Amino acid sequence: MNYFIAKDVKMSYEAALAAVTDALKAEGFGVLTEIDVAQTLKAKLDVDFPKYKILGACNPPLALKALSAENQIGVLLPCNVVVQEHADGRVEVSAMDPVGAMAMVGNAKLDEIAQDVRARLERVMGKLA
Repeated sequence: MNYFIAKDVKMSYEAALAAVTDALKAEGFGVLTEIDVAQTLKAKLDVDFPKYKILGACNPPLALKALSAENQIGVLLPCNVVVQEHADGRVEVSAMDPVGAMAMVGNAKLDEIAQDVRARLERVMGKLA
């Protein structure tokens, strides 16, 4: 089982960031955090790294369901979505596969929630060109 779902997109890095944020919103997710990995690595290690941003996406009703089913599940929240530009100029959007992440917990209630989240993330990916 993959731990992520991914898609190459035919748009610029900046356009992909905007498009994925809009698609997440349409599926009930907000972006709680943004980590600019390239900027952080440059500032902390003086390393040049391709454009790479981690978006911490959260769907509050689904997060509440998951936390109610397993209060320690917060260690796996929010759902991380990555937008990155590869050295060859290709732009890729990827997201954590919640089914794989939740399977290791062994809680059937979480499995159902994870299926819902994965379906939403797959629809997000489907909206990206």
